[in-house]
Amino acid sequence: MKHILLISLLLCSFYLTAQDLSVKMEELSAPQFIEAVDKSSETIILPIGVFEKHGPHMPLGTDLYTAREIALRAAEKEYTVVFPWYYFSQINEARHQPGTIAYSPELIWEVLQETLDELSRNGFKKIIIFNGHGGNSAFLNYFGMAQLSEERDYALYWFQPSYDSEVLKKAESMTQKDPYDQHAGNRETSMVKAIVPDLVHPEKAGLQSGVDLDRLNNLPHVYTGIWWYASYPNHYSGDGSKANAEAGELILNSVVNQFVEAIQNIKADKNVLELQEQFFKEAENPLETNQK
Repeated sequence: MKHILLISLLLCSFYLTAQDLSVKMEELSAPQFIEAVDKSSETIILPIGVFEKHGPHMPLGTDLYTAREIALRAAEKEYTVVFPWYYFSQINEARHQPGTIAYSPELIWEVLQETLDELSRNGFKKIIIFNGHGGNSAFLNYFGMAQLSEERDYALYWFQPSYDSEVLKKAESMTQKDPYDQHAGNRETSMVKAIVPDLVHPEKAGLQSGVDLDRLNNLPHVYTGIWWYASYPNHYSGDGSKANAEAGELILNSVVNQFVEAIQNIKADKNVLELQEQFFKEAENPLETNQK
């Protein structure tokens, strides 16, 4: 009888451990980490943010809060391990504002690459980036292409949500129309209000202007790195004064649902790794690649 009871307790303990496996990498013990790699189908989410000003009314870690919150919500629905807050990203355009932590281009590249290498060494073969910072877009596009510069034993995916127009319209009806809504404006303020309400102060949003100054209108069809500063020197684009958490929840949930579907597709995907393997093999001997 004692043996039966002991076996029952052990089975119950194992069941609870498996069911309660945290999605947060930092909360896993080493034995749990092994379970998590298997349970996640060797898939991990790397939520990327940055430390930068978000108008006069939002926290410096806004992008970190948003990226990780969406990643955690999605991972809870479709089990995936979520990496801790990652803030080594591109933010040179805000170096003139207090609180901006702008690492060198070389460092952000090397840290990201070594992070991916270490995740792969620890068993994750499908790595999903969820980017919460618009200033990373060009960097991440190039970084993704540069993965083809040498052979990799993992696949890198970058989830890029599309905002449902009907959801945005409904959210806007609960707040206000914001013609300059890009950074710390109505939409982003509402989302962060839903995540960390005590850190968001819409009543302070009007202390600075988030209107586009359009100071490079003399250069149509021309790109220059100073473009963001030329338009938004306050590092604030839009108006977050009428934002509210309910509207933010609508937008967040819409993105999370897209992300869950994307994670499921990525877990089932075989094409990327197979195509990479074929590509790297052909890249070793390009003169032997079929030209017909």
